[in-house]
Amino acid sequence: MFLTMGVVLVVASAILAGVAALIPRTPTVPLDRRQPFRTESDSQLTRFAGSAVQTIERFLASRNVRLFNREALENAGLRLSQADFLLLVIIGAFVGALVGLVVAGPLLALLFVLAAPLVGHLVLGFLAGKRRAKFDEQLGDTLQLLSGSLRAGHSILRAIDAAANESQAPTSEEMRRVVSETSLGRDLLSSLNDTAERMRNEDFVWVSQAIQINREVGGNLAEVLDQVNETIRERSEIKGHIKALAAEGKFSAYILMALPIGIVAMLMLVNPGYMNKMFTTPLGWILVVASVILMTIGGLWMRKIIDLKF
Repeated sequence: MFLTMGVVLVVASAILAGVAALIPRTPTVPLDRRQPFRTESDSQLTRFAGSAVQTIERFLASRNVRLFNREALENAGLRLSQADFLLLVIIGAFVGALVGLVVAGPLLALLFVLAAPLVGHLVLGFLAGKRRAKFDEQLGDTLQLLSGSLRAGHSILRAIDAAANESQAPTSEEMRRVVSETSLGRDLLSSLNDTAERMRNEDFVWVSQAIQINREVGGNLAEVLDQVNETIRERSEIKGHIKALAAEGKFSAYILMALPIGIVAMLMLVNPGYMNKMFTTPLGWILVVASVILMTIGGLWMRKIIDLKF
């Protein structure tokens, strides 16, 4: 009996082994073959930059440092992380240090290194202002797209989605963000108000208020947006006239601010020893500090005069 059971087990094992051998196996693909096809490997510079970014990320995470926050980078329209932008600032500081060391010595090199983070913030502010100005220029076309979609029978969210697809950056990016936030459960009006605050656009606040009022009291939202668009266009026309009239004053202010610096630079190039007493004697230092203070006061005064609010 035991012999019969042993023969049966051997036969069953042989059958199972044969079936397992006949079943097609899922091919095992190496990990390197699962990666997207690339014609060439990363260069040494790319690998070094990647490792440097990872090192900076670990440093920032361990010490909870936020030099360039995510909101500032997004407002500037940069698709970079804080570590990426900080690496660019470090590279700029290194290049500035080399230039300062070659031109004037260690003091100017140290000054360039200390000025690198400030220059980074100024660049982010400049890019954010340029992006907001472009958003303001595209607002009239955006309202036309919204009102046209509403007349076609679409909902306000579908109209915003159409504006995101048809518009150019940065309007397309901001409208797509509104759609994404609303799809995740956020209130539409909150997303629109955040967009207006992020773009610092008073005209878009009117659009958000018009949508809110329409939700509360009803009515034809397309006609309301057309009226808002007409008001915004008239306001933009007045804004253009004011900028044209104030352009002469701004240009004069720029010339008056740059004239003393240009004269000093020209004298140092033509006759380097002519300005030595201004930088080597106590009286010269006092005069330099006083001139900087007076130029700062004059610049702020002229800015107050030509910066018109409307």
